[in-house]
Amino acid sequence: MNARRLPTVLVVDDEIRSLESLRRSLDEDFEVFTAENAELAAAILAREWIQVVLCDQRMPGVSGVEFLKRVRGEWPECIRIIISGYTDSEDIIAGINEAGIYQYVLKPWQPEQLLLTLRGAVELQRLHSENQRLSVELREATPALRDRVADKRQVLRRRQNADALVRAADSPMNGLCALVEKVARYDIPVLLTGESGTGKELLARALHRHSPRSEEPFVVENCGALPDQLLESELFGHKRGAFTGAVEDRVGLFRQADHGTIFLDEIGETSPAFQVKLLRVLQEGEVRPLGAPRPLAIDVRTVTATNRDLEAEVAAGRFRQDLFYRLAAVTIAVPPLRERPMDIPLIAESYAAEVARSLGTRFEPLSPEVQACLTAYRWPGNVRELRNEILRMVALADGSALRAADLSPRVLRAGAEEQEPALALLAGLDGDLRTRLEALEARIVKETLVRHRWNKTRAAGELGLSRVGLRSKLARYGLERD
Repeated sequence: MNARRLPTVLVVDDEIRSLESLRRSLDEDFEVFTAENAELAAAILAREWIQVVLCDQRMPGVSGVEFLKRVRGEWPECIRIIISGYTDSEDIIAGINEAGIYQYVLKPWQPEQLLLTLRGAVELQRLHSENQRLSVELREATPALRDRVADKRQVLRRRQNADALVRAADSPMNGLCALVEKVARYDIPVLLTGESGTGKELLARALHRHSPRSEEPFVVENCGALPDQLLESELFGHKRGAFTGAVEDRVGLFRQADHGTIFLDEIGETSPAFQVKLLRVLQEGEVRPLGAPRPLAIDVRTVTATNRDLEAEVAAGRFRQDLFYRLAAVTIAVPPLRERPMDIPLIAESYAAEVARSLGTRFEPLSPEVQACLTAYRWPGNVRELRNEILRMVALADGSALRAADLSPRVLRAGAEEQEPALALLAGLDGDLRTRLEALEARIVKETLVRHRWNKTRAAGELGLSRVGLRSKLARYGLERD
């Protein structure tokens, strides 16, 4: 293994004893080159890679400043240091202005101080070289970087558009997404209501992406997570010393979102005192950071969300009516997952595929048994809970199949309870077991077709059949559209 190369320094001095003394002091930390005059030093610079030049000022023929001026022109990457026993101000000024020296070291020098100076010079030279390399790479990479950024923006837009919401063809979310796209075009405040975990933030992002402000910032704050003073500081900003712990100025989220959209989640959890301050910001179009002498103008679209019934909160006196009207020019109610069971298998499959991609693997499609259990469960935590359930199944899975045995007990119980009415129905049918099973199967197939308006592709998908398999059962049971 090659030993690490020491940084290089060229010492130029016409006094031999001074050269030897400097070499002994620097030899352990640097690869030291020495020259007794400017011409010898120039020859060394021409053939060696030198990082730092340490040059005596008073030399016969060519002064240190004159030589370092030449070095600056021919080998500008070298860091230049003057060492001298004289404190002539004109020399110092000339060294700074003409030779661009890094430091002026006075004799008698201290070894420890000189070492620190040279280490700092080497680090400066390294940073200069790194900066030049990065500048070249950046110039060469700019077109590619611009294309990559544009591609990533396109991907982000697709993911955050309303169309990216996973839903069935007959989902109640279809009309809601159409409403989001329509409202997004108008610069009006929107209130999103619905239970926690239903995807309100995703809809807020879709509102932003479909709006004229889509190229500007989208900023999020959970208003229920902070006490009033911290929430004011987060949203409006503060000046240094405005309160205990304010050790520096802070730009608030409203100013960070200027010309863009700010999404205030859990707005129903805010106190009446904070509501007054927020109302003023929305009315005046300006914020005053805590401790600031004057307000600052802002241009922000506001989207808010809550899992509370804000109209009931207004009636109870817990939420300001004037603020409610400021926030809710349009109110969009997001349905809970249990009210759109047709979406559950699709969301589960989509998230399982997403997790599989992140792990570099793949999973088989969810079995009808797993889909039935997922659909039967009520999902009080909505989409967030469903995503966690799929993550649990992935963690417990053996192989490429996500099995019903990997489901949480509560989800399995819901699936079992869902089967009990079918068992009761089976017991009420006439004939032997085979006849009753076929009658029950025929009824399930027909009910599924009716629910999907006789769309055979969707019905077959729900039943876990191919289209050929579904046609076979229709022929077997003599099922026709009424």
